[in-house]
Amino acid sequence: MDTFKNPLLIALDVNTTEEAEALVERLAPYAGGFKVGMQLYNSAGPEVLHRLKARQAPVFVDLKFHDIPNTVAGAARVLTRYGAAILNVHAAGGGEMMRAAVEATRDEAARASIKPPLVVAVTVLTSIGQEVFNNQIGLPGSIEERVVAWALLAKEAGLDGVVASPREVAALRKNCGKDFVIITPGIRPAGAAAGDQKRTMTPGEAVRLGATFLVVGRPVTAASDPVAAAMGILAEIEAT
Repeated sequence: MDTFKNPLLIALDVNTTEEAEALVERLAPYAGGFKVGMQLYNSAGPEVLHRLKARQAPVFVDLKFHDIPNTVAGAARVLTRYGAAILNVHAAGGGEMMRAAVEATRDEAARASIKPPLVVAVTVLTSIGQEVFNNQIGLPGSIEERVVAWALLAKEAGLDGVVASPREVAALRKNCGKDFVIITPGIRPAGAAAGDQKRTMTPGEAVRLGATFLVVGRPVTAASDPVAAAMGILAEIEAT
């Protein structure tokens, strides 16, 4: 994990490269890295990854690949060439698909003589509650049980870790070991609005339970003083 100086990943959920670079300019001294998701990537295109790489900002490219193994492997190769520090796939795509992503990143990194990105699997989105999980998505059992099962499948496929809500961190750490990477969205400092997140936790709570990285967006980027907001989260992390 030496690519990242601390666990805080700031979500750049904006529409333009210029907005993203302005946030990176202000927050790079404090953030461990930055997340480029579907909003920014689909709006600004791959150029934003090149620009952030030039700034030496570690980037988690959050595009949640879920397709046939060959297609996912091809996409993973592209993001490896772009210099992603982390990329993700959907655990629901199955072991073969996940394994293809890992093998593709390692092969592409070897060809380019660069460090391969961490490959992690998305489990159950933090915006999904138990009722939606059972009655709309149609999966039986508890969210935690499914998250752990998918995490074990991801580990077997050779992935570095998973993306899961902080509510599942303790169970994941227990079942997947101390070196398994756990990335947790749904982080909300005390007093912050939950927004569309259902399974949330404070930064300190998530780190105490064993989270590796914390993804934080609006509580920092929409704050009146983003730097102060980021520093407050770091202080809470360091106090654990």
